[in-house]
Amino acid sequence: MKIIQTAIVGLAISALLGCAGSTGSSTGGSSPGSNNSTPSSSGKTNKYHSLNNIGSSSSGSISSSTSSSGFAGSSSSSGALSGDKFIATQVNPFIATRYDPFSTFAIDVDTASYDVFYRGANDQGSLPNPDSVRIEEYVNYFKYSYPAPALDAVKPFSVTLNVVPNILDRATHVVRVGLKAAAPPKQKKPVNLVFLVDVSGSMGSSDRLPLVKLLIKDALSILAPDDHVSIVSYSQNIILNLPTTAVADKNVIIAAVDALVADGSTNGGAGIQLAYKQAQAGYINGGINHVVLCTDGDFNVGTTSNEALVKLIETERKTGVTLTTLGFGAGNLNDAMMEKTSNAGNGIYSVITSEQHARRYVEERLLSNLLYVAKDVKIQMEFNPDLIRSYRLLGYEDRDIADADFRDDSVDAGEIGAGHTVTALYEVVLRAATQPLINNAPALKDGSKFTAKLEGAYDDLVLAKVRYKDVDATAATPAKEFSVSIKNAEENITKADADLRWAVAMAAYAEILRHSPFADKTAIPQLESIFKEQSVLDNDRKEFYRLFLKTKTALTAPAVK
Repeated sequence: MKIIQTAIVGLAISALLGCAGSTGSSTGGSSPGSNNSTPSSSGKTNKYHSLNNIGSSSSGSISSSTSSSGFAGSSSSSGALSGDKFIATQVNPFIATRYDPFSTFAIDVDTASYDVFYRGANDQGSLPNPDSVRIEEYVNYFKYSYPAPALDAVKPFSVTLNVVPNILDRATHVVRVGLKAAAPPKQKKPVNLVFLVDVSGSMGSSDRLPLVKLLIKDALSILAPDDHVSIVSYSQNIILNLPTTAVADKNVIIAAVDALVADGSTNGGAGIQLAYKQAQAGYINGGINHVVLCTDGDFNVGTTSNEALVKLIETERKTGVTLTTLGFGAGNLNDAMMEKTSNAGNGIYSVITSEQHARRYVEERLLSNLLYVAKDVKIQMEFNPDLIRSYRLLGYEDRDIADADFRDDSVDAGEIGAGHTVTALYEVVLRAATQPLINNAPALKDGSKFTAKLEGAYDDLVLAKVRYKDVDATAATPAKEFSVSIKNAEENITKADADLRWAVAMAAYAEILRHSPFADKTAIPQLESIFKEQSVLDNDRKEFYRLFLKTKTALTAPAVK
């Protein structure tokens, strides 16, 4: 069955010029359905660095913000306070298409990495710890105007693909694949929400438990009277502060929230177990059953093994109860643990930084983050070795999936919520171009020639294959799949649309913050031009431009390479 899809691919490691105009797009695609044939990947299991054990340094170095993040000045230059923990991931290299034409990853709409940047930039005018920077989260924090699927569309999201030139001195192009989820239905699903609240002693400061209380109270205003809320708190004691209660009993809920007091150590593992028990007690068939974990950091008593926590959360996920992690405050954040647990719970990890942020999260993201339109969403990009010499994926290092697992439906992937957009960006070298030589960059990943049959047409530049499950699908339900291809690269950079230019500029900015060997500080004036030009388009872009200007001096300091 042929499926028509708008396609847009665009990514540049540097900023695109601030030129308006339309981007040429590709239409067309095929729907292999539940085809279980799996492309080989030269016998490899994982081409990128993977984050397998978040509790040790074997998968990447653990950094604390005490090291001043490598920026000029003292440790105060870091947007994370002493005690915050981040795990460095290796930057994705260029990969030769003759060796491996496939790039496979799970989608990601977390915002925590950008939230950490926001916290430091807004509060201190400082830059984040480089190890906290996940490029995809900077890009995906912002909304993009990809075409949305019709309300009666068979597929729950559209796919957009384009290829445009890179404006850096090296002769590369940029690919963007963009997903746009269907809008929320007019009839909201009933909600069973369990707030799991860390009330250990460290939560007592003004940017922690008080913000949690504000967020829970504000959530009542967007829930229906017949939705249900419960509250479990944990410190050295685990307490059911509020059994399942209808939102109509608002005063009862508020009284339970007001009674929360920070004191003691942190027995988070036992708290999660009680929260899931409470979620099952109030379980709504066909509804949204979700645990929202609100914490400032690590679990230091009880079930502290990351692997045990993840296994517990994955087991509960199979019952239909999902989990989101919200971080609060600075100085105790265990970023890797929070991301890992949220991913295991099919949730979205964010860091709440202020009263304003808490209110905006509730108003703009809470329900859409809970109302998924598809789950286990994987993307596999197939690059034509005859037309493309090499490629590299910007970000998604810890969302990498082995190529051979693309059609293994037992492999967990990412979720997409109603109205969400997801963007992935690649830098590619066309076959006629020369592979760029970049100082200190990882070597081109190459090897024996890939000889298996490809699925794309002989003249496709790129074939984007997307695989997903419906929200109510069981483990035994086969995933669905469709694909979109593009045959020609746009050769005029001025044809790039505003959203493409913004995504490229954000990726380039994040590369600089991350101290990536592919970063180019000489592009900062171009980035600033794009940020300024588009600051009038929406509040998020306006706010980012303010933060960019506030941190510009630190960004351009000689110590930032």
